[in-house]
Amino acid sequence: MRIGVIGTGRIGTIHANTLSRHRDVGSLILTDTDATRAQELAHRLGETAAPGVEEIFRWGVDAVVITTATSAHAELIGRAARSGLPVFCEKPIALDLPGSLTAIAEVEAAGTVLQMGFQRRFDAGYTGARVAVRSGRLGRLHTVRALTSDQAPPDAAWLPLSGGLYRDTLIHDFDVLRWVTGREVTDVYAAGSDAGPRMFREAGDVDTAAALLTLDDGTLATLTATRMNGAGYDVRMELAGERDQIVVGLDDRTPIASTEPTGPPAADKPWTGFLERFGPAYEAELNAFVEVVRGERANPCDGREALQALRIAEACELSRRERRPVHLAEIAGGSPPVVA
Repeated sequence: MRIGVIGTGRIGTIHANTLSRHRDVGSLILTDTDATRAQELAHRLGETAAPGVEEIFRWGVDAVVITTATSAHAELIGRAARSGLPVFCEKPIALDLPGSLTAIAEVEAAGTVLQMGFQRRFDAGYTGARVAVRSGRLGRLHTVRALTSDQAPPDAAWLPLSGGLYRDTLIHDFDVLRWVTGREVTDVYAAGSDAGPRMFREAGDVDTAAALLTLDDGTLATLTATRMNGAGYDVRMELAGERDQIVVGLDDRTPIASTEPTGPPAADKPWTGFLERFGPAYEAELNAFVEVVRGERANPCDGREALQALRIAEACELSRRERRPVHLAEIAGGSPPVVA
């Protein structure tokens, strides 16, 4: 199998390393807008660097992995679909709903595969939570609390390109909330704060955000995110039911300290970022993509699934701007699929 990797930044490098080691992947063709970066990575891995995207398709590949800036995702997905190629793409499909819907339509018209990169679906903790909820171990689920906290903010130049805290960061929580619970979000109420560094205000973004979501069975979920969590990288999900309560992301590296006299000590080596925290999950999702391309398993996260997470992000952004509750029915791209 020959796979083209478009984009060799942080996550592209991780994916290229995973694929280069895979027993069912014979070779890679790597390309990037920074040609030197792609050439250096190709040299380290013993793979081939291409001058640009055109060569990826002209030289012939069996599948494509897209890890470029989000603004290029939809066009590249469409290009691969028209070429009859299966695609793995980092989230989101696009920064807006029209672009996402167009790309999904191209994939569906071509009858090809689009697997989206929501790596938390492959994390052991979230997988365990899904099993606990679906098995009935918790009883009726009544409350979910989730958070994603970055240790340090990104570069100021990247913020205007990110899509904002809801679309870039909390979109992972929106996706995994649906995946773990098997329920759909019906209503949201969201707020954000830009009281931190000025670069967030200049980008029209917020550094901290919160949302209250109502699920279609009445379960209430609170989700928070921040770019300013100096203690470390913190990703957790607590699920409380009438019978039991569980938590994802609580271990000896969770960056939180107890004020109780008998509470656990602060972490000696707290998580520093998403690549470290979710390393095994990133590898597992690429292994799954290879299996999908080989026809050995069903697609674990298609474009329609990713669309629903983006719709929730759009609803939260609208709620934040207009300071009101938003029904998901107000957001285009409805009629969501049944959560598998």
